[in-house]
Amino acid sequence: MAGRRPKIKTATMTLRIDPEIKAAAEKAAARDRRSLTNLVEVLLVDHCRNLKLYPSVLSSSENPK
Repeated sequence: MAGRRPKIKTATMTLRIDPEIKAAAEKAAARDRRSLTNLVEVLLVDHCRNLKLYPSVLSSSENPK
């Protein structure tokens, strides 16, 4: 499918958050029909893209001239 990243080996990330934030995130993930892990990954990728940190190397079609 277009826009999907190829499968690569994943890294483990452990974090502690307020239980209310976790509950809200679980509800948001369910509404989007995503796993909690996928929701967190999507949010992190979007934030890093907004900061121009991800992907670290832009393709020629994405690289502004």
